[in-house]
Amino acid sequence: MHKFSKAVLLTGLFAGTTDILYAFIAGYMRQGVFAEKMFHYIAGGALGLEKSMSGGLAVAFLGLFFHYFIAMSFTILFFMLLPRLKFLSFDKYLVGILYGIFVNLSIKLIIFLFTPLPTQPFILSRVFIDWIVFGIVFGIPVVYSAYRFYKPTIHEKN
Repeated sequence: MHKFSKAVLLTGLFAGTTDILYAFIAGYMRQGVFAEKMFHYIAGGALGLEKSMSGGLAVAFLGLFFHYFIAMSFTILFFMLLPRLKFLSFDKYLVGILYGIFVNLSIKLIIFLFTPLPTQPFILSRVFIDWIVFGIVFGIPVVYSAYRFYKPTIHEKN
């Protein structure tokens, strides 16, 4: 397998997995129950919430596919941008947090607009925590992995 493809695939799988684990943990902490229909909800972005929540295993797999497709897409995006945008090689941890915030905002403000999913209320404290945690569980792993992949060609300051 080509080194680039392997790096992106492993990074996207890792970041997508840590992201969904965070979503399950956060959902449990907020509601006190395990979100057993999380992937059904994600599939609701394409099928509509009523249809997806009454769906079976195939719908759950569709939600799983969409989740990893989005994670892989944002992973590929960063891997492609890093060698082209020099300011991204500033600090891997800060850039990781900021990239996580960018991805989170992109999902909530762009992707969700094209789905029939209900919008979430804007609660500053929850949004801020989501941004920081998403930056840690998604942004930093993607950025760190891309820095390691491009290390011979990008001057790393840390």
